Amino acid sequence: MNALASLPGVGRKTALRYALSLLNSSDEDVKHFTDSIKSLKENMQYCESCFNISDSKLCEICRSPKRETNIICVVEDIRDVMAIEATQQFKGLFHVLGGKISPMDGIGPSDLKIEQLLSRLEKTEAKEIILALSPTMEGDTTAYYLFKKIGKIKGIEVSTLSRGVAVGDELQYADEITLGRSILQRMPYEKAIHG
Repeated sequence: MNALASLPGVGRKTALRYALSLLNSSDEDVKHFTDSIKSLKENMQYCESCFNISDSKLCEICRSPKRETNIICVVEDIRDVMAIEATQQFKGLFHVLGGKISPMDGIGPSDLKIEQLLSRLEKTEAKEIILALSPTMEGDTTAYYLFKKIGKIKGIEVSTLSRGVAVGDELQYADEITLGRSILQRMPYEKAIHG
């Protein structure tokens, strides 16, 4: 129960339910469960190109001939890759930084996969880099740092996700950064209603 409770988001009551469920499971089901966990630790690795998780040297996304290789979306971690992939809207490649610059937490540019990104850009025919980082001070700092670094490489356009007040949210509940950016990036009302 203590081992299960050590997982993120699993409280003691849930851990107890999981432990009792495993106790009541067949030997075959428990063996399959434990073999899966063991396989995760032994066989999963990081993609040599983008640093996404993979069961081979290159992840499924980097291996796919259907992806647009000239567009690279830079994200903080693997969960961001999963979130963007779930939209089924992005057809390019990814680069996982492994975090964001956060001096307060002792994380600098050398602690992230930034040099690997720059090296990758020198070797590929990338035309656009999308900075899909969280809209926090640390995310903005990381994006600005990357923008300055990538700006030295000719022929690469740097873009970012558009930000604004979420549909369905009331203006009074929007945070100041989001609201400020929404005002600065405003568009004519007529264009907004006619799409």
